[in-house]
This record gives sequence, structure tokens and C-alpha cells, in this order.
Amino acid sequence: MSANPVIHPRQAEPYVAVASGQNVLACISKRTLTQAHMEPVALPAEPAVSPWCVSPLKRLFDLACVIPALLLLSPIMLVVAILVWLTSDGPILFRQERTGLHRRMFTIYKFRTMYHNLSCSGPCVTKTGDTRLTPVGEFLRKYKLDEFPQLYNVLRGDMSLVGPRPKLPHLEPSELRCRPGVTGAATLEFSREENILLHVPSEQVEDFYVRVIAPLKVDLDQKYQAQATFFTDFRLLVDTVLGRRAGLDIHDLVSGIRDLEPSGHIVTLWAAEQAGD
Repeated sequence: MSANPVIHPRQAEPYVAVASGQNVLACISKRTLTQAHMEPVALPAEPAVSPWCVSPLKRLFDLACVIPALLLLSPIMLVVAILVWLTSDGPILFRQERTGLHRRMFTIYKFRTMYHNLSCSGPCVTKTGDTRLTPVGEFLRKYKLDEFPQLYNVLRGDMSLVGPRPKLPHLEPSELRCRPGVTGAATLEFSREENILLHVPSEQVEDFYVRVIAPLKVDLDQKYQAQATFFTDFRLLVDTVLGRRAGLDIHDLVSGIRDLEPSGHIVTLWAAEQAGD
């Protein structure tokens, strides 16, 4: 499947039904931002950025956290590296070019969770039970152990501990005005993304992601950039470390979606699949 353009959150509204007087986009954003002590705001034409996002203090905060974290987590990272090396052929680390601050490209590092030399088009979306995952890949993804090498990206200054997730160039709809993050509001909200996609018919997964999930993430990322403070970063970081993820459920999302494609009807297909048709 060829890559589809990411739809801006406002363009997602035709695909999001109204529930209890609010659309799913608003409900998700309000819940996640409230948990981080942030208030929903209307999105401006040009994404706003908070003083904290561009403050040298945010960088100092990152370094103060990441340097001891790298020292403490080194033994775990060594064990993970050995497991990746023993269970599948290929490099231990996965490397990919992502879009960073002001669209500057950088190489992101993760522990490899898929078999080497696999190719795909589009967003290359992964869901639970994906056959491309290595014997330890699903375990690493479930507990986010594959993300640990990104601490090196934070140390280098490519990323921050908290911020919008870095995306592929063709999937980044607007210029990031703060460093992308290892975790963030969208990361926590969609912590069970692979389980959500498990319930979507395989032929509709990429379309579902591009038309529904991606705009919701963009909305959360833009609101983070506009309202981030030291306290919101600290809260999101603590929630990530303690595993207090919002964890959007498939029923939350699918109940508010209608007719993505005239011939697709994802909701109908999903409902039929659940009923055993």
C-alpha cells in the first residue's frame, strides 16, 4: 500500500462521530491533558510553543535525568542486547531517520524487534501478534525495553525525555518547535496502540492509522508544545516510569468512528469480526 498523507486533526472530524456532545478527538485530548494538569486549547493555524519547550532549563533537566539513567540501566541494556543478538540474525540496534526540531533529520536508535531486511510501504504499522516480530520483539515492545537506546539520542540532544514522538518525514504534518520526546502525552494515551490495531481488519490497518490515530496524536502533540511546563514534563515522566498509562481502549476509539471509506466501513467490519461473522 502506498503511503497516505497524514490528515490534520480538523480534517479528521468527518471520521469522528459525536458522542455525549463531544467528539472522540476532544474527549481523548481532554482526558490525557487533564491527567498532566494541562487544559485543552484550540489549535492555532501555526502551532504555538511554550517557554519551557525552548528553555535551556528543559535541556538541563534532560541531562540531569538521562546521565544517571544510562548508568543505572546499562546492565539491563546489555542483557537486552544479548537477547536480541542470540534470537535473530541482524544488527542489535534498529536505526532510522526521523524528523526532529525544526525538521532537522537525525538517526533514532532502538533495540531491533523485527526480523532484519524486512521492507514495507506506508506507515509500517505494527499490531500485537505481528509475524514480523522476533521471538523477543513483542516482549521488548510490551515493556518498552526497545526504547532504551533513545536515552543516547537524548544525551546527544536529538531528543528530549518528554515531547512529541519523532516521526518519519512524510508523516510529520507540521514543524516541531521543540525536541521530540521518548515519552509524552500521545505516547501515554496510545500506550496500547498495538492492541487497538489488533481489532482492526488487516487490510484496513494502515488506513485506520493514517486517518484516525495519527490526527489524534498530532492534536495531543500540538497541545503539549503549547502548554508544556516543568511540572507537566515531570508528571508525564513519572507516569511513564510507573506505568501509569492512560491506555486508550479499542471500544473508546471504535465507538466514535464512522465510515472511513465508502467501501471500507471499518466499524462495520470490526463489529462483524467481534460477532464471529
